[in-house]
Amino acid sequence: MIFKRTQSALFVIAALGLVACGDKQEKTTTTEPQALTKKDAQQFVEKAQQDIGELLIPAAQAEWAYQTYINQDTAALSAYFNEKLTAKATNYAKESAKFNSVEVDADTRRKLNLMTNGLVMPAPEDPEKSARLAKIGSELGGMYGAGKYCRNEDECFSLTDMSNMMATERDPKLLLELWEGWRQVSPPMKALYAEQTELANLGAQELGKKDLSEMWRGSYDMEADAFAQELDRLWGQVKPFYEALHCHVRAELGEQYGEDIVPQDKPIPAHLLGNMWGQSWGNIYDVVKPQQEMQVIDVTEALKVHNYDEVKMVKQAESFFSSLGFEPLPDTFWERSMFTKPSERDAVCHASAWNLDNVDDLRIKMCIQKNGEDFATIHHELGHNYYQRAYNKQPTIYQGSANDGFHEAIGDTISLSITPKYLKEIGLADTIPDASNDIGMLLKLALDKIAFVPFGLMVDQWRWKVFSGEITPEQYNTGWWELREKYQGLRAPVDRPADAFDPGAKYHVPANTPYTRYFLAHILQFQFHRTLCEIAGDEGPVHRCSIYGSKEAGTALNNMLEMGQSKPWQEALESLTGKPEMDATAILDYFAPLKTWLDEQNQGRQCGW
Repeated sequence: MIFKRTQSALFVIAALGLVACGDKQEKTTTTEPQALTKKDAQQFVEKAQQDIGELLIPAAQAEWAYQTYINQDTAALSAYFNEKLTAKATNYAKESAKFNSVEVDADTRRKLNLMTNGLVMPAPEDPEKSARLAKIGSELGGMYGAGKYCRNEDECFSLTDMSNMMATERDPKLLLELWEGWRQVSPPMKALYAEQTELANLGAQELGKKDLSEMWRGSYDMEADAFAQELDRLWGQVKPFYEALHCHVRAELGEQYGEDIVPQDKPIPAHLLGNMWGQSWGNIYDVVKPQQEMQVIDVTEALKVHNYDEVKMVKQAESFFSSLGFEPLPDTFWERSMFTKPSERDAVCHASAWNLDNVDDLRIKMCIQKNGEDFATIHHELGHNYYQRAYNKQPTIYQGSANDGFHEAIGDTISLSITPKYLKEIGLADTIPDASNDIGMLLKLALDKIAFVPFGLMVDQWRWKVFSGEITPEQYNTGWWELREKYQGLRAPVDRPADAFDPGAKYHVPANTPYTRYFLAHILQFQFHRTLCEIAGDEGPVHRCSIYGSKEAGTALNNMLEMGQSKPWQEALESLTGKPEMDATAILDYFAPLKTWLDEQNQGRQCGW
């Protein structure tokens, strides 16, 4: 878990009216409220950082205790501190808006802007409306968390059950049943979601924003509309490659299920892609893979042969960063992290990275499985930890990634270096398969990474239109599927009921978790990887490169990480790559051999939708 530091607190500057009484005449004189000054703003920021800092550590400790030892008491403690922290963040965000017209230095203005824009669901000032907004958020989360699909009273499936089945089952009737079944959880959310949007829009307007859409889009060191245009530009770079992948996948699905189920001139039915939301397609690699046999290193088997346990897997990931010149992890990391699922208590197994004291109390929380997937995940999570350590000397309000896409991108950048070259250097592979085997690896990766890109874009495209009123509650579902068809080339496998609320079947919508960060991370990780490979002096294909052992790459990476959120993300990006613009051509470079192969496969096929 990366604690996003949404600094805020209660520094209220009161301008007092003075009343003077004359000797015989009753005369009241009220002075004008004193104008706020640069010094007032600086004092406000310092007070906010101090106030929030006092709560961050106990809040983090309470959350760690809850996630690693779930019971009634730890749940209550976690809820208590989260409520206190959120209340302070909200109050400080609203107070910071008072300095919007005050002339201040660039550093103070940046801190004020980060405080104002740090809120995802700003509460209205009216206490009843604020309480209602909080209650709706809790209700939506509870609806999703308790969601399940029941065929009858005796046979019910959780989301985990259904996701596992959709990953491996190939019966289209069963896949459709599961797809429709899970979407029964969301229609009751629709009215609540509409009410929540109305209340949060009011909160955003009280902060000086037109609506919540402007607030979300405006939190990226750019004008809101300019940022939206930047996303479209990046998507335009990736789109031709995505269309080639889509064409191949649709053709192979047509072979698998028949063209009556998968017509070759229409969007792909969304239930056939191995994932409940059609957001990543790696689970159907067996359906769309190349016909020729591919030599692939079995990392899971190699870990077993070389007697890797959970701690040894983490030690190896640490050695990757040590090879780049980073300092070893502190002893407390090994004493306090959770590497395996506790046998005697419940715990949250979802992998996450923590810095509990904002200095060096680094930890990861995982229920590590001794397989190749978790070996890569460990490298990813430590990427978060080293980022957290790098910016720990920044002021509290700057202790975060340059934008919310950077943190995820750094973890994924490290994972891109887990190549056959790296595996051979650390003794988990005897030989490096020749280039003829790369197509399988690249296709498997593209089914996860490239297939995700348009989904990562369209989720917030939908929300921004909802927040701005362009999509009304009556249009929630039709607007959702129009965007999915436009960006992904996917369609609902059956006509959806008028009251359907399919967006609510995706966790991040009822949980109000912004999604653009994942789109940005998928762009940035390849840009980072290409640059670091150049710095490391690797002259081979970028998809075969590993920066393992390059002190030069490590220094360049750390210089960017140390900046935290102290500068606009464009400056952080330029410090590493030499230019301030995000550039998706790195994706095209990485997957170039696959694009050639896809174009060959797609000859004679009807592509597009």
